Amino acid sequence: MPACTSSFISRLDGHVPLAQEEFVELWQVLSTVPDPRDPRGVRHPFATILTLAAAAVLAGCCTVSAIAAWAGDLPPGHHPRIGVRRRPPRISTFARALATVDPDVLDAVLGAWLATRTSATTGLRALALDGKSARGARRPDGSRVHLVGVLDHASGTVVAQVEVASKGSEIGAFTTVLDRVDLHGCVITADALHAQSAHAHYLHRHGGHYVLTVKGNQPTLRARCAALPWSQVPAGHIEHDKGHGRREQRTLQVITAVQPRLPFPHARQIVRVVRASRRGPDAKAHLQIEFVITDLTPEQADPAQLATLIRGHWGIENRLHWVRDVTYGEDHCALRTGHAATAMATLRNTAISLLRATGHPNIAAATAALARRPERVLNLIDRPHQRQHHEKVNFE
Repeated sequence: MPACTSSFISRLDGHVPLAQEEFVELWQVLSTVPDPRDPRGVRHPFATILTLAAAAVLAGCCTVSAIAAWAGDLPPGHHPRIGVRRRPPRISTFARALATVDPDVLDAVLGAWLATRTSATTGLRALALDGKSARGARRPDGSRVHLVGVLDHASGTVVAQVEVASKGSEIGAFTTVLDRVDLHGCVITADALHAQSAHAHYLHRHGGHYVLTVKGNQPTLRARCAALPWSQVPAGHIEHDKGHGRREQRTLQVITAVQPRLPFPHARQIVRVVRASRRGPDAKAHLQIEFVITDLTPEQADPAQLATLIRGHWGIENRLHWVRDVTYGEDHCALRTGHAATAMATLRNTAISLLRATGHPNIAAATAALARRPERVLNLIDRPHQRQHHEKVNFE
């Protein structure tokens, strides 16, 4: 990664504080992304191409052709704001740029920029980690593109994302994606796939905490959890929910100081969640039991807070994966060249995060409104003024 990029990221991550009134434009951020193109014959700055693509995705564009069409329809009066010199790039230019851009650098730079647009949380910060396959995209060898992302529970913004070789490689991506996050004061929630001793040690070394589901992939650990004297443990928290024709009651029981009894590093509490759901008043209740293990002490997380963390983890499915599939049609986007699928996923993450950070909880409604008002799109990523040209900014 070039020095200017790493310097800029460290600045945005808080190592070099930004002034409160300083507005960091997206073009400036993307100007630090290395341009992989041969400089001969280049007509458009690389940052301009990426900024146009990000703006088009904010406006709801789902494919490279839609991005090119949106850029082509952009009124000429807005061209100077994003460095368009004569005419906007064509579809082939966008396709080549997205296929050849370094997806890790793009994700790191955009993630650092988003950090300047979101407010800091107080207390423990809950982050959900999960993987998702882009079903329509394929690599040259025919395999699917699988991505692992991290979502902030509170804000619904995406913190980091990496591409992995396959769904089976998701365990190895745990440390890779979290290496991009300052884990001090963070609680990582993850599904049963990540209930690994190595992950618990990693988080402990980096000042983080974990809330992990325990299922059959760890048979010894689950058996030890199930063998605890739950019949003697009173309910610590009960909550009710209804929706989609179903009523559900969730009961949490918590046993503390469990490390001597369980073969799992740094464990401090074990949670038994009993879900009783029924469809209709006369239907038979369907019971589901799961166990959750955490290194949080009772002082750090009581039963009600644990219930919030456990339920909040599924926000990564509802608030990110579902939005990318339904609003942005990710599973139907058949990108198969280079890093285009991963780069597009990063742009979708950025759009979703930025819209949430600016007070738009309904992403579908927000993109529909922005599609009709390009000046509003540009005001989200740029100062509300025009310049005649862009110069690459040195953040050293």
